[in-house]
Amino acid sequence: VQLQASGGGLVQAGGSLGLSCAASGSFRAVNSMGWYRQAPGNQREAVAIISSSLTTNYADSVEGRFTISRDNAKNTVYLQMNSLKPEDTAVYYCSAIIAATNTNFRHYWGQGTLVTVSS
Repeated sequence: VQLQASGGGLVQAGGSLGLSCAASGSFRAVNSMGWYRQAPGNQREAVAIISSSLTTNYADSVEGRFTISRDNAKNTVYLQMNSLKPEDTAVYYCSAIIAATNTNFRHYWGQGTLVTVSS
């Protein structure tokens, strides 16, 4: 099982960016999916989570600015980031709770993608 993230880059404050992350490999079910971020010197923190039934949860710092969504048919999760602030600068990681074939659910991580917001 692999999670492949794409998107990210450099944007000015107030701008927008979109991230996407697709799960691939051999698995029988995908539970919740989400995005985390880690800024230099900080711990990794949850940004947004979406359940398989499309219930969403956001960190207070991004509520109202970021939107998480998913396409269950494509096993893909998206993060639309609007009104970006310099403090949103971080490496963003996608995650998913996946049950690979003949195994129980476990937490998978994608490779990080850098988002840089300039002031």
